[in-house]
Amino acid sequence: MGKLFKWLAGLVGIALLLGSAVLVNVIWFRPFSIDIFFERVFLEYALDDPELLTSIRLLEQFGLDGHNEKLTDVSLARTLQLNEQLRDNLATLREYDRGGLDPGQQLSYDVLESFLAVQVDGEPYTFHDYLVTQLSGVHINLPEFMLNQHQVASEIEAEQYLLRLNAFDTKFDQVLEQLRHRREIGILPPRFVVEKVLGQLEAFVAPPAEDNPLVSGLAEKLDAIEDLNPIRRRAILNEAERAVVDVVYPKYREMIAFFEQLAPQVRGNPGVWALPDGDAYYAHQVRLHTTTDLTPDEIHAVGLQEVARIEAAMDGLLVEQGYPDGSVGERMLELASEPRFLYPDNAEGKSTILADFQAIIDEINAGLDPYFNRRPASGVEVRPIPEFREDGAPGAYYQPPALDGSRPGVFYLNTRDLSEIPEFGMRTLAYHEAIPGHHFQIALKQELTGVPTFRKLVPFTAFSEGWALYAERLAKELGFLADPFDDLGRLQAEMFRAVRLVVDTGIHAKQWSREDAIAYMLDKTGMPEGDVIAEIERYFVNPGQALAYKVGMLTLLELRADARAALGEHFDMGEFHDVVLGQGSLPLMLLEREVQQYIAARQ
Repeated sequence: MGKLFKWLAGLVGIALLLGSAVLVNVIWFRPFSIDIFFERVFLEYALDDPELLTSIRLLEQFGLDGHNEKLTDVSLARTLQLNEQLRDNLATLREYDRGGLDPGQQLSYDVLESFLAVQVDGEPYTFHDYLVTQLSGVHINLPEFMLNQHQVASEIEAEQYLLRLNAFDTKFDQVLEQLRHRREIGILPPRFVVEKVLGQLEAFVAPPAEDNPLVSGLAEKLDAIEDLNPIRRRAILNEAERAVVDVVYPKYREMIAFFEQLAPQVRGNPGVWALPDGDAYYAHQVRLHTTTDLTPDEIHAVGLQEVARIEAAMDGLLVEQGYPDGSVGERMLELASEPRFLYPDNAEGKSTILADFQAIIDEINAGLDPYFNRRPASGVEVRPIPEFREDGAPGAYYQPPALDGSRPGVFYLNTRDLSEIPEFGMRTLAYHEAIPGHHFQIALKQELTGVPTFRKLVPFTAFSEGWALYAERLAKELGFLADPFDDLGRLQAEMFRAVRLVVDTGIHAKQWSREDAIAYMLDKTGMPEGDVIAEIERYFVNPGQALAYKVGMLTLLELRADARAALGEHFDMGEFHDVVLGQGSLPLMLLEREVQQYIAARQ
């Protein structure tokens, strides 16, 4: 009843503030003000996505927390409804007179139009994604969400956790409905996806319930609640164990049965060219992720050029350091196997490497004041990827802070095998994932003021990943990679992104095999074979996403060169970074316009 009163109080407050006539206009018609429309678009999606609301913690500050009891609807019906919602919102946006808006509103209009338009264009390919893969899917993402996003700082939040555990059955039923629909229309994943997903599902249900991360992770959270009665704590854990036994495990086993039935139907490991309308789908994915009009053939050619350039630079450094013989890939593999660059692959080594990554981040954070006028208010921490998630997960990734400040930005490191993390690559990885990479870009975006809420959250891969890769180069330019081996690590990381342009387009537009793509990346990068396999398999299940990094970086470097050439001695790095980061994530075409306007105004 108390929660009901909270919701009613919130609704009454809104009604008193806006008036009933305004509310009717806002909810059912085109709002009088485009600013209200911007917020309505965000709220339409956010209020229908309880998991998103939990992640960003937007409503808790108003005492509203009922969403923390629910899981997001991912049913077939809701997916189709979302498509209709996208079309309606794009049509409504275009009813406004853009010419009558102020410059800030015009930019928000353009960002939203770009985001909505590419989604609407992709409607024919709504079900072309594989939905459950070795990298993501309900079997991975939902436990990870419960462990890392669902806060348990009180008994009430623990009860909400239990309600969500008991809702796993509905969520899995919805995903299975989606998977069966994809099977019916011929969207079948590569064989390796089926094999690896089966392994993940079976591993998840192997331990007894009390040892499952959903229970053991909850136990750790309950230990931090100081005033929780021990008897109540045991009762909560008992209920969690019962939910895992009676709800969670049966649904995982049902998904195991589905993939076992699917296995004989899949044929080999083709790219998306083998799907119905596969070429058109891939062309759309390229536009979606790069926010450009580049074609797969054009990107493939750029990739080959960049690979040749970086390969020459790496060869020069390797020769200087006494490694003259063999391909660049062979020499980098040799370098990565030297004990001087490796941490012991044990608990002590894992603890030490996490601490050393934090030290690298803290060091560069203390030295960036001359080059950044704006810094995020929230900090960033280094944490290991949970063990159940390690296999199939990338080497590292970044999780943004909560909007209410309750959770910092987190740089997650995969510590499954420390031989995969040579010391000479650590600085570049830290600069990319944390500071001045993803943490600066995403945390600053969340802290923007005077912009619609959607601008703080909308993702554009080419911008965010392009910035993170640009941050690696910037760290070199500012003197944080003075050691030649650290610089080799930077070049290897840039080579890795350049190779992506070649192999992603090769797999999906030129029908390369999985084995051909693996061999090419091994030869050019010198990365460990396990990393290479994981990366290539990632490109198979997420077509086009890997193109965004290098395309975004090259665009940023070109724009900075334009600004430096035009402004000469008046060019200021801090100002340039303000322009790039000061508007949140932008499609690259809009970013180019913003920088050119800055140059014209500065001149």
